[in-house]
Amino acid sequence: MAARSQGARQDRAARLRATAADVFGWDTLLPEQLTAMQWVLQGEDTLVVMPTGSGKSAVYQVPAALLPGPVVVVSPLLALQRDQIAGLPEGDRAPRAVALNSDLGAADTKAAWEAVRRGETRLLYLAPEQLAKDEVVERLAEAAPALFVVDEAQCVSSWGHDFRPDYLRLEQAVRRIGGPPVLALTATAAPPVRREIAERLGMRDPRVMVTGFDRPNIRLEVRRFQDDDDRRRAVVERAAAEAKPGIVYAATRKDTEYYAGELAALGLAAEAYHAGLRAAERARIHDAFLSGAADVVVATSAFGMGIDKEDVRFVLHAALPGSLDAYYQEIGRCGRDGEPSLTVLHYRPQDTGMQTFFAGRAPGRDTLSDVADAVHEHREDPADLDELREDTGLSRNRVTAAVNLLEEADAVATGEEGEVRPAPGVPPGQAVERAARTAQAHRETDRSRVEMARAYAETTGCRRQFLLGYFGEEYDGPCGNCDLCDEDGSGHEEERPAHPAVGAYPVGAEVRHARWGDGTVLSQDGDRITVLFDQAGYRTLALDAVAGRDDLLTVVRAPGDDGTAT
Repeated sequence: MAARSQGARQDRAARLRATAADVFGWDTLLPEQLTAMQWVLQGEDTLVVMPTGSGKSAVYQVPAALLPGPVVVVSPLLALQRDQIAGLPEGDRAPRAVALNSDLGAADTKAAWEAVRRGETRLLYLAPEQLAKDEVVERLAEAAPALFVVDEAQCVSSWGHDFRPDYLRLEQAVRRIGGPPVLALTATAAPPVRREIAERLGMRDPRVMVTGFDRPNIRLEVRRFQDDDDRRRAVVERAAAEAKPGIVYAATRKDTEYYAGELAALGLAAEAYHAGLRAAERARIHDAFLSGAADVVVATSAFGMGIDKEDVRFVLHAALPGSLDAYYQEIGRCGRDGEPSLTVLHYRPQDTGMQTFFAGRAPGRDTLSDVADAVHEHREDPADLDELREDTGLSRNRVTAAVNLLEEADAVATGEEGEVRPAPGVPPGQAVERAARTAQAHRETDRSRVEMARAYAETTGCRRQFLLGYFGEEYDGPCGNCDLCDEDGSGHEEERPAHPAVGAYPVGAEVRHARWGDGTVLSQDGDRITVLFDQAGYRTLALDAVAGRDDLLTVVRAPGDDGTAT
């Protein structure tokens, strides 16, 4: 039996390598890529966490040429879908792809579905909102997908509550199209976030592949300012002085216009990019950046997801990011060629107030009440999201976000056909109270993420050690490539001796706090540990406060028991 299993693995590996070489022109595959591809080819649910630029897309592209049915790829941005399709190889054996989205006219949409029906298209790219349409789901079910891919899977966890609520409905979509194996891809996911992704996507005993988060060629710097005018001047001067191309991230649309205007006045080809621009203008800027026609793009967080450009030399932040999850994603867009690259965070302590405000957005009680009432009015004939939208007069996003919260609070449940039913014995008022408590827990987590971003900006130790520790990866500084460390370690704070109790709470351990409930130890630094709690978010605890108090913080499960491959 073992010999047959080994032989089957070797056969799959050989087929994958041959396909990568013959179809895609890739002479070698990274061991992590090959292992994850084998899991996919075996039909196992798989979660892959790899840094930006490490070839995550290959994990489904190569198997797509070998699987017996089409591959559905949920991708959040139309520009990203377009880039992924453009990057596919030519040739008779190459998997054909189509993006099914609102930009397609009726004739092109019909032709695309016909190509799917005939088996001519192997890769179907969709935004998550498309899967909320019954017609799309029914056609996908008829096509019998062999694999369901969720790209940028961190949206399920870190952004899904208010950024893209339809990401939280993907589990229902998977069930409705026949329950194909699920592949989730992301560049940023600490152990608790990995578990949340797997749970929210309904993944069945997923295989997990995690590679290191470190990008050692990227230099990390932070500059602190008290005066906003001084900061603005510094951002412009740094963007003008550094090797191009580069990206500047600003907090608001108005700021993107300001910085782009200042850089253009210095003779640079600078563009402002934000969600308020028309789709055609966003596409123009996107293409100009990829082609090298634009020196600098100044953007809100709407720009850059999935950007396939290897030679970005710098990423500057003109304000504190909302989380280190977002920050890591954004700085990961530079230096993908492995050459030295620069990131600088320009920070004012006052930034945290605005970021905390943005982090607190969630459906209000009135919205929750309207949706809960509508669900209960349809007890005998359950409504789907579109019907609830018609009944309440609310936007589709608000209805979806409200149903997500009500469902997470166990106040409603979604059926196989997308119908929303009230939970037995939970009247509308109680449903709203439960959802409001869930929303408050999200706000606490989001605010703690802002606090961790502030702590990164203000740390006196190795920035790389802090950043990697946030994602649960141990790293011994100094790194020699941040503003607080250099090659000989000067500028690095004197290392604090490890606390005698640090061994009691190792990185990766699942713990339970008397007040904050369950959590996971992400990092330790001398006499402190950082824990991500399921309900209370990120907390930094002094070991002196917990040592010797068995009733305050207890270990529930030791690290390394989750089956993760690294």
